[in-house]
Amino acid sequence: MMDAVLLGVLLAAVAIGYGLGYRKALKRTNPTPPASPPTLTRDYFVGLNYLLNEQPDEAIHTFIQALEVNSENIDTHIALGKLFRTRGETDKAVRIHQNLLARPALTALQNEQVQLELARDFISLGVHDRAQRLLRSVIDQTQQENHRLVAKRLLVDLLEREKAWQEALDTTLPMLKLQPKMRTPAAHWLCEMAQEEIDQASRALAKRHLKKALQLDDQCVRANLLLAELEMDNDHYRQAIARLNAIPHQSQAHIPTMLPALKRAYWRSGDTAGFEQHLLTLLDLAPLTSVIVSLSEVVHQRAGVEQAIEITGEHLHHSPSLGGLDHLIDLYIESQQLSGREQPDSRLLLLKHHTQALLKNRPRHRCQHCGFSADTLHWQCPSCRRWGTITPIIGVEGE
Repeated sequence: MMDAVLLGVLLAAVAIGYGLGYRKALKRTNPTPPASPPTLTRDYFVGLNYLLNEQPDEAIHTFIQALEVNSENIDTHIALGKLFRTRGETDKAVRIHQNLLARPALTALQNEQVQLELARDFISLGVHDRAQRLLRSVIDQTQQENHRLVAKRLLVDLLEREKAWQEALDTTLPMLKLQPKMRTPAAHWLCEMAQEEIDQASRALAKRHLKKALQLDDQCVRANLLLAELEMDNDHYRQAIARLNAIPHQSQAHIPTMLPALKRAYWRSGDTAGFEQHLLTLLDLAPLTSVIVSLSEVVHQRAGVEQAIEITGEHLHHSPSLGGLDHLIDLYIESQQLSGREQPDSRLLLLKHHTQALLKNRPRHRCQHCGFSADTLHWQCPSCRRWGTITPIIGVEGE
């Protein structure tokens, strides 16, 4: 079933464009109002017939044919092109916008508007080289600052898709005063560059890029994580712990993200007591499941399973979670085995079966902007393409 509201708006736009064009021509020849209404063209009725027969594609095509391009209906043609692109018919949008560019009636301002729309068409089609040429042309030639800003944003989006991090950064840095929200993606581009440099053993350059990332965005968790890894690679465990200790103050939701690195730093430095104390501090800040389980494991190693059961049960009483319950059941099963029972209590095994079934295939991370869920952490959301919006899921079924 066609969208009646959308097509109604489209029909109204076409009718307005037709009326404006007719009135302009009428004023040139006859300043007095006409005695009778103008005669509608045959194409108009053909298009209307298609519309009534629920053939929207044919209707739109006929209306385009009927609507002569002039200075007063350029916006209507642009809107039609946007409509096609939104419907996934970008090739039709390209034809409309290219047809507009071929018209001498366009002003410089209208020409730039159409170029921007055509660039969007090419990006949608994946024809990135042609989109880049159009956008750079607008940036270099326009006198309209808002057009230059739009073109730069589109160009940055395009460069980001191509993983041209340095070019995206060079284009964005002059825009930061007007676009402060771009600091977050810019910091992540620097992290991407740093990761590539780490892979190529250029650790000094990677470190400079990561520090620059924190200058651009002091809430960039990823930069501190990578800097901590670099410090550990050089056996600087205290410095690594200091980097990781900054993360809870950047984002408490990312405490589970940094726990594996924190554990390695303390373990490699031989300071298990320091790790236990650090976990207790984190629990006071945010009683998350992964912190409770990590503390339980440390206590289990130091004082045995009964002490681990006690401290785990105490913290789960205040912050219950499915993952914590699953870990507690494991401890009870181990306790029964150590006490000499050949088989654990069947009720415990049943509970374990249910918790495992509930935890299976459960997403562990979610985008705070669009709701995209995944088991692994993505620094850029695959759905909405925003940077730094995916965090571990918090709650009874999460952390």
